[in-house]
Amino acid sequence: MKLNNNIKTAIRVAKIELNSMFYSPVAWLVLVIFGFQIGMSFAQVYGEQVRYQDMGYDLWSVTSGVYTGMRGILPPIQRYIYLYIPLITMGLMSREYQSGSIKLLYSSPVKNISIIMGKFLSMMVYGGMLMAVLGVFVIFSAITIVNFDYPLVLSGMLGLYLLILAYSAIGLFMSSITKYQVVAAIGTLAVLAILNFIGDVGQDYDLVRHITYWLSITGRAYPFIEGLVASDNIFYFLIVIGFFLALSILKLNTEKTIMSLRTKILKYCGIILATLFLGYVSSTPYTKLYYDATYTKSNTLAKESQDVIKNLDGDLTITTYVNLMDENLYAGLPRNRNDDFKRFEKYYRFKPDIKMKYVYYYDKANNSSLEWRFPNKTFEERVELLCQANKLNRKMFMTPEEIKEIIDLTPEHNKFIRIVERENGQKAYLRMFNDNEKHPAEAEISATLKRFISPSPMVAFSIGYGSREIDNYGGRGFYLFAEDKWFRQSLLNNGFDTKTIDLDKDPIDDSINVLVISDLREPLSEIALEKVQDYIAKGGNLFILGEYGRRENMNRLTEPLGVKFSDGVLVNKNEYTSPTVLVGFFTEDAAKKYPMYEKLHKYGYVVALPTSVALDYSNVCDFEVTPVLVSDKEAWLERETTDFVDGEFVYNPSAGEEMGEHTVLLTMKRKIGDKEQRIVISGDSDFIANEALTSQFTGISASNYSIINGSFRWLSYEQFPIDTKRAETIDSRLRLPKGCRSIINWFCMGIFPLCIMGLGIVTIFRRQRK
Repeated sequence: MKLNNNIKTAIRVAKIELNSMFYSPVAWLVLVIFGFQIGMSFAQVYGEQVRYQDMGYDLWSVTSGVYTGMRGILPPIQRYIYLYIPLITMGLMSREYQSGSIKLLYSSPVKNISIIMGKFLSMMVYGGMLMAVLGVFVIFSAITIVNFDYPLVLSGMLGLYLLILAYSAIGLFMSSITKYQVVAAIGTLAVLAILNFIGDVGQDYDLVRHITYWLSITGRAYPFIEGLVASDNIFYFLIVIGFFLALSILKLNTEKTIMSLRTKILKYCGIILATLFLGYVSSTPYTKLYYDATYTKSNTLAKESQDVIKNLDGDLTITTYVNLMDENLYAGLPRNRNDDFKRFEKYYRFKPDIKMKYVYYYDKANNSSLEWRFPNKTFEERVELLCQANKLNRKMFMTPEEIKEIIDLTPEHNKFIRIVERENGQKAYLRMFNDNEKHPAEAEISATLKRFISPSPMVAFSIGYGSREIDNYGGRGFYLFAEDKWFRQSLLNNGFDTKTIDLDKDPIDDSINVLVISDLREPLSEIALEKVQDYIAKGGNLFILGEYGRRENMNRLTEPLGVKFSDGVLVNKNEYTSPTVLVGFFTEDAAKKYPMYEKLHKYGYVVALPTSVALDYSNVCDFEVTPVLVSDKEAWLERETTDFVDGEFVYNPSAGEEMGEHTVLLTMKRKIGDKEQRIVISGDSDFIANEALTSQFTGISASNYSIINGSFRWLSYEQFPIDTKRAETIDSRLRLPKGCRSIINWFCMGIFPLCIMGLGIVTIFRRQRK
């Protein structure tokens, strides 16, 4: 009964406060400005989607494009909403002090908790009004966007609403400690500024870093906007709200009831300690719960990654070795550890016992920037200057001699590197890559972890006879994709082991999972050919790559399989680059059979093949053949022109040149006993060579990397690389006629804000008449 009375009293207080709030112009002005800002952003972003559709372009993930991401309307709201809330909260209690009505409240049987909760309840209603303004645009989007992603947007609205409530609780507390409304507003802004910037304080020290990072309110609503509802963020808002409401109640209690200074201090300290304790408990990896509201589940590990984590029993430690002299130093500095933790947060969700350690040292590294940044300086002088510039204590870094006693990182060129170690002693490397993203993504991390529970497939590259070499850094070599440690798409970084094999001397034993034979400039010896044929007869998997001018040597290898290489080079009309750079299109059959190629085929990605020949598989008998890459129907086999630089390519049927769709890459499979044998044959070796993987083919949306991933995933029986593909978005169309963009602009930036203004004027005018 007592609880019910307190609740009823709080509701009455809230009603009185709402009446006062909405009969003043400030609350309505905030709603009008808020509605105009959202309308302006919505008109711009949504209008772009309308324009694209009117121009005939395909839309993709419309809900996310309008509401989240870099241009979405929700992220900016959390940046400017803090300017509005202090205007509303500044008078919640200050007005009571200023008018003297607080004395009446103290002398009445109304409990202080009812006063504070009533005031806060009024702000909950006002926050709901702000969300209702946003909700108008959400309802419009839900009606006009086909397959609108409701959970994603509702998650973002929940985050913003919790943020508004947290700001309101802070504003209510500041209003309870002063009778001056302007001071309360400025004080609220000051507290919000502190909570927004405190996350950068003391980041170099472990204990301080964890406390200040948790206290920071910056970006707390962003995971909600991105569709991730995490329990630690929900508890953060609830704890902040509870903390400031408790302070407000205690402030009223200290004025209404006589308390000693000691009692006051103990009560305030108790509230602070309870807040920190709840914050610690709710933020540990073991207590966190997650809900991914996105349709694609982009905030969650893909299924294969989850399976890897589930099979990893025992402790797992990730030790990061940070070299002061390396260009990637800053990613591992103490002040950036919280950001570094986020890179593995998806894995902590499924394995909270992961431990992260950091080892700091200095040693020589391939960092050319040091030469022009610190010219004419010795190694030791550069070490000292780097420590001074970054405000680092040199004692935290091990010397070259000390780090070598622990681990020799010379084979890794002393680069920034992580070593993942299991409780049973298994180790694997996680490296930084020479690209814009730098850090390993889910595919590379999961592939590294999967090495612990699944044997890495061995890919053997044949040497000799002119075959491409995996230690060749030149344009025609296979170094990048075969064994480059710092190339993201290399086999080494995607779960494979590689080696070379001399077909004349070395046996092709059971340790080899895939045999790669490429670009035979010389015919295989009888010994080598017999070994390969025996390997094929036993059901071994192969990747065979031909090349223009190697027809006889390659056919000697593939004719028993029923596949022949053509004697001419395939050319196509190309206004941007050489006609000998063939555009290979993914076939519909390949898209249906191989998920790796499905999206590429759907969105029109192609593969660029320099100097490719055609494959004839008309004589294949025992295998099921699937063409993966084909030319367009206007490509032809050029047999006359051999000068690829200055020669003129003209289609001449009388010279035996054949125009039409030609297969340039295919897969073959058959059953041998209990095993399915898989073979990939390509008409070109250059398309996955170093030069092709680092070149931009002008005018061609080339995706040559995909052939590496797709082919070797198929050859390894879908074990590696890790498939991180997620569900396709389905909100890709608007239910709107053409030419309605101007109407949307008028409504969002004109009619809608004016409607809010009109409602406010009518409400205030009716109040004044009464």
